[in-house]
Amino acid sequence: MLARSTAPALQPIAYAGATPDLRISTEKLRCLMLWLTGACGAIVFIEPSPYEVVSLLTLGLFVIGGLTLSPTVIPLAVLLVLINIGYSISGWMVIDEEGVALWLITSWYLACTALFFAAMLGRNTEARLNALVRGCVIGGVIASLAAVIGYSRVISSLNELLLLYDRSRGTFKDPNVLGAFLVFPTLLALQPIISGKLREAMKGVMLLGLFVPAILLSFSRAAWGQVVYCSLVALALTFVTTRSSSHRLRLVLLSVTGVVVLAGFIGALLSIDAVADLFKQRASFVQSYDLGEQGRFARYARGAVMALDQPIGIGPLQFNKYFTEDTHNSFLNAFMSGGWLAGVFYPALVALTLVFGFRMVFVRTPWQRTAIAVFAGYFGVATESFVIDSDHWRHTFLLIGVMWGLIAATQRFKAHASESAADDRLMFRPSPGP
Repeated sequence: MLARSTAPALQPIAYAGATPDLRISTEKLRCLMLWLTGACGAIVFIEPSPYEVVSLLTLGLFVIGGLTLSPTVIPLAVLLVLINIGYSISGWMVIDEEGVALWLITSWYLACTALFFAAMLGRNTEARLNALVRGCVIGGVIASLAAVIGYSRVISSLNELLLLYDRSRGTFKDPNVLGAFLVFPTLLALQPIISGKLREAMKGVMLLGLFVPAILLSFSRAAWGQVVYCSLVALALTFVTTRSSSHRLRLVLLSVTGVVVLAGFIGALLSIDAVADLFKQRASFVQSYDLGEQGRFARYARGAVMALDQPIGIGPLQFNKYFTEDTHNSFLNAFMSGGWLAGVFYPALVALTLVFGFRMVFVRTPWQRTAIAVFAGYFGVATESFVIDSDHWRHTFLLIGVMWGLIAATQRFKAHASESAADDRLMFRPSPGP
């Protein structure tokens, strides 16, 4: 019998001047595309936007390699399908109206992106999550730079593109959407400040120094409030979930310091007359368009009564034909655009996402810190939905999908930890005597 050789296998010799191996693994390519998807989320002033193109390519790349939906995510899929069936039934009545077909296609596509984000976190969760959120931070940088440049009017040819009613809109069509979009990157920048090492914390401070001015210059009252209470939610959840008393002390000190620094920064910004005048105008809780028979609050009440008489709704983009403006309320818009079917299941989707997400953030996982930022970010979107139409915002569905993906990944993590603990108990259990 021939003896099996134990010598190491010969490896190819790399000669000087040889062409380097530029191949990239499929998983690295997936993470790169996730990063690009997050970054492109900031560029949506044209349709179809780069976000639609890149997210579609990313989805296709994952589907080709195999993508499965966890049973935990099935409720998300069912709710999204039911909501969009409601939209489609109602939309069919007015399908010939301008923009309705595109609105319906967008609704179905955004639902698909939410399911994709939830499904792709089923494997290699931590690396894929990190790639996506880092892209979101870069997207925040792009949008914030555009907002600051636009408001400073240093490039006059871009003023019309980057400004609307003397408010920064950056790479978005609406200043309100710019402000809302920047809340999640702000929370991601806040996390290393409150929980990271010094080098990470300094990077977070630099990012906040860019994100916060951009949010202020959007002059969006909802975004101002959202960034404050979402930050408080993130701080509170971090405080409760940490086991370190020194970390809790750090959170308290940083909170006090942050309030002082923010107050000083806002004071410096308000020293600019143009900023101060618009700030005073926008800082009022009630604007002229909120009041009156056709005001925002009156539309809520009259729209709710109207919804009771319209089981299949009046169709997408039709509300402003009955009233002076759009609904400015995602829950009311669900009833108007999708009838009772969408009107019932859209709030159910929001509620279940918040409830399951809240439970998820208390589980100690490798992604717990990011999960807190995701939960706080979606909590902000959900609450702002009472005063604005957020049901077609790209980052809304990104946050929903990531939240459900983390909920499923956390359940798997807990199950694996329980199995490992059971195996350890069996291993160290004393053997029975003779």
